[in-house]
Amino acid sequence: MAIKSTEYHNIRPQGGWITFPFLACTMLGLGLSLGGATSNMIVYLIKEYNVESVDAAQINNIVNGCVSLAPVAGAIISDVFFGCFPVVAFSTVVNFLSLVLFILTATVPSLRPTPCTSEIDKCEHASASQLAVLYFAVALLSVGAGGSRFNMVSLGAAQFDRTEDQDSYFNWYFVILYVSAIIGSTLIVYVQDTVSWGLGYGLCAAAGAASVVMLMCGMRYCRRPKAEGSPFTSLARVVVASVRKRKAEMRKEGMGYYYGTGVAVKSQSPTQSFRFLNRAALIAEGDTCVDGSITKPWSLCTVEAVEDLKSLLRIFPLWTTSCFLSISIGIQASLTILQALTMDRAINRHFSIPTSSIIVSSLATVAVFLPVLDRVLIPMCQRLTNRTWTPLQRVGLGHALNTLALVASALVDRKRVGIVHAHHAEGQPAWIVPMSVIWLVLPLAMTGLGEAMHFPGQVSLYYQEFPKSLRSTATGVIALIIAVGFYGSTVVVALLRRHTGWLLDNVNGSRLDKVYWTLAVLGVVNTGYYVLCSTLYEYKKREYGTSEEEAVHT
Repeated sequence: MAIKSTEYHNIRPQGGWITFPFLACTMLGLGLSLGGATSNMIVYLIKEYNVESVDAAQINNIVNGCVSLAPVAGAIISDVFFGCFPVVAFSTVVNFLSLVLFILTATVPSLRPTPCTSEIDKCEHASASQLAVLYFAVALLSVGAGGSRFNMVSLGAAQFDRTEDQDSYFNWYFVILYVSAIIGSTLIVYVQDTVSWGLGYGLCAAAGAASVVMLMCGMRYCRRPKAEGSPFTSLARVVVASVRKRKAEMRKEGMGYYYGTGVAVKSQSPTQSFRFLNRAALIAEGDTCVDGSITKPWSLCTVEAVEDLKSLLRIFPLWTTSCFLSISIGIQASLTILQALTMDRAINRHFSIPTSSIIVSSLATVAVFLPVLDRVLIPMCQRLTNRTWTPLQRVGLGHALNTLALVASALVDRKRVGIVHAHHAEGQPAWIVPMSVIWLVLPLAMTGLGEAMHFPGQVSLYYQEFPKSLRSTATGVIALIIAVGFYGSTVVVALLRRHTGWLLDNVNGSRLDKVYWTLAVLGVVNTGYYVLCSTLYEYKKREYGTSEEEAVHT
């Protein structure tokens, strides 16, 4: 398909898979720097800032929430003002600067409290100024992630015309995202734990610098879609116009009664779902001029604008079901690290698994399974049934796998608690349970399988179903889900600490298994809610294997 000169900054043909190596290296560098800076945050807070364990887990969730929420703002800024490429370029530079500040917190003694040599509750706490420097580094890291993490999804998808190519890019995006997180959670965490925090953050900064260089090298090949202005004003006008015309009589047929359709709308009249909103496009006396232009912008909207708002309303219930997935994943990740601190992490006499690296089990599962899914399972499904998995089916399977992973986590911790009770070690927080940390791998791997299904499925669903003017925002919605998960998990853990005796600063005296069982029950309820929402949902008409313009005209 020819590239329209009015749509992209450069007039020469661009886009396609030639851009992928540059985008992939940029994503890898960003992922390494972000993963290395955040994966070991709990241990960094406990060992270097003398923070108590559960408090460190809570702070870690807030930090991850900020890093995850920022891409929502980045996506909106991209859609409304600058376009995704300039926002990504700016953010990669800010990401690098944040890591330089992390290096300073790890290497300048005055930026940290005195090292603790006794029980942590008797140690010197970090001062307000020391925490301010750390939190400013986190803020810069959030800005860097905000403009790059999910805008890279939109930037990459804009390089392709075919839906199949876009779906394949989404899968590989998550492969790179999780591979970089694996390296950050193993190699960089190992350097932080065994060599020095300064060198570990130095490696993150080097990866961040490499991402800037690779993005600039690929600049000449990339399509750079322009911002299309604020789509939110148009959506707000639909609501206002519908309310103003709430008493207007609806016509059942006849295009002449409705204003404008636009090239992407195939039906001459609005659809019958959310019929109340159709009044916004209903032409009343005095709404238009002789030349057909609108005289009252807040009283009359196009059919296209009405349908754009409807598409968001239809997808909202599905989005809410994914919030619980993120909350449960956030709680499982933080509690698993606390479990690992009390378990036998030795592989042999010379090597022990770094505590934060246990999360790699989940990340590695995603990184291994997604290529198999993209190159083996999906093509096999197409050959056998002449159909491919829909995004809704993939997300639904992810819901089920996530619930099973919570059940597995509950069973594993029940075994751990049983050993603690058998040794009467409930009051010994430093006691190491004679149980291999490898027991934590299976639940995390099951969570990884679920993530491999539902995260790419959601990206594909939102990118295809959101209005074209909200493409970056569509991928940013995933960031919002992740942010809700981290903040939600912080709230849930705080409530459990206040109203139950399940979560204590002494993990050996806690009952994490009861937390997991509670989440598993809620997961079953949430999965049922998802099935109901997905059954009622109707896709926009879009054919796989066709370009976007071809699809809207079929």
